[in-house]
Amino acid sequence: MTYAIQAEGLAKRFKDTQALAGVDLAARAGTVLGLLGPNGAGKTTAVRIFATLIQPDAGRAFVAGHDVVREAGAVRALVGLTGQYAAVDENLTGTENLLLIGRLLGMPRREARSRGEELLDRFQLTDAAGRAVKTFSGGMRRRLDLAASLVGRPQILFLDEPTTGLDPHSRGELWDMLRALVADGATALLTTQYLNEADVLADDIVVVDKGRVIAEGTPDELKSQVGGQVLALRPVRGDDLVAAHALVAEAAGPHTRIEGETVTAPVNDPELMPAVVRRLDRAGIAVGELALRRSSLDEVFLALTGHRAEPEQPEQRAEQDQTGEQDQTGGPDEPPVDESEFEKAVR
Repeated sequence: MTYAIQAEGLAKRFKDTQALAGVDLAARAGTVLGLLGPNGAGKTTAVRIFATLIQPDAGRAFVAGHDVVREAGAVRALVGLTGQYAAVDENLTGTENLLLIGRLLGMPRREARSRGEELLDRFQLTDAAGRAVKTFSGGMRRRLDLAASLVGRPQILFLDEPTTGLDPHSRGELWDMLRALVADGATALLTTQYLNEADVLADDIVVVDKGRVIAEGTPDELKSQVGGQVLALRPVRGDDLVAAHALVAEAAGPHTRIEGETVTAPVNDPELMPAVVRRLDRAGIAVGELALRRSSLDEVFLALTGHRAEPEQPEQRAEQDQTGEQDQTGGPDEPPVDESEFEKAVR
């Protein structure tokens, strides 16, 4: 098997926080690997190690067969990175942003401009190319940010919660673009808290919690592990909801939940539904709706981690910047961008 991205025993500590505690994962070439986990589980740390922004304390990581520590330069020539928040310069135009990236990558000016125009057209930004990015909508900024990560024609993409904060339409546009990139042969490592996003895009999924891998497989395999189906019932009387939950939990176990006006539980035993019906009947609880449906990744995540996935809020990111895994941006061998070179690049 040829893996485009691979980690063996990856470990990283920040002060008193063990961000990664021996992570093993692998992404097949030409596929999307979804990396899921609660906030603070170590997802971003793993991405930053793969992208050569920080070095692991232990273990090894490879990108396209290159060791991310010993062959960092070779890795950087092959990858593109899109973070949770758009990293484009608001005061430059769309064209200037992509031209800047191309020049910093060493492209001749004509090639950099041509590549920028190609990407602006591909991401439906040509009409806005001459406007300052600060006038762009959130979806337009995310598209430009993704375009910026593609200027160097990377073989491998690291997408760290790229659709956080986007409306459903903009999120769908980015999904379509990612599908097209993978169809062209790219490999992507995607972290996301929108589990339907992982369900739609990921060929394989790794779930991490507290710096360790707790589950892996295809979306369908993970759903089968937790329970291939979900029982959902709604009592006729809202006052019976808590009592119905307790009765279902006796039969189905601790992963029984109340969701709005409905009680849900994973089904691992075909006799569960009749057992629940008998219990409710004996308790005199009338049921308005009772159904079996396929498990979702949200329910898989809940069963594995004990809580639901929630997109990280700006204040959480700011706190991490000060105390957690984000307090070391850039590797020790990364020189700062010289301001005069910055100005020359977009002149």
